[in-house]
Amino acid sequence: MGYKSVLIERRFMGRFPYGKDLLEEINKVIASENIRSGEIRIIGAVSKAVFGYYDAQSKNYIYISKDEHMEILNATGNISVKDGKPFAHVHITLADKNGNAFGGHLMEGTIIFAAEFVITDYGDNNLERFYDETTGLQLWNI
Repeated sequence: MGYKSVLIERRFMGRFPYGKDLLEEINKVIASENIRSGEIRIIGAVSKAVFGYYDAQSKNYIYISKDEHMEILNATGNISVKDGKPFAHVHITLADKNGNAFGGHLMEGTIIFAAEFVITDYGDNNLERFYDETTGLQLWNI
């Protein structure tokens, strides 16, 4: 187990635009602000959702799509460096009109209805991801 202590450098609060791709908008902010380690929280709603489940046996993501209005119950994630660029790893939990919950890794194709965010930047910690043989995932190298 590894860990390190970090200080909060900056905090951003805002709203992502209606009709845009949620993951793309997150990546625009973290790239433009050069956030290389941090975290993100989002609440709101989507008009379409695409999320993934990581199949540990095949070491591939299974994509799940919901083409309907859904509430974002919670979206949290971390920001680190992958392949030399800022990378957002976000999990999302959504509810349909009947209160059924769905979730997984946020994927491109999730369309914003309304999304308010808080992004916390931990400064020049350069938390990097490297391939982990055991899981097949890009994990933090701490």
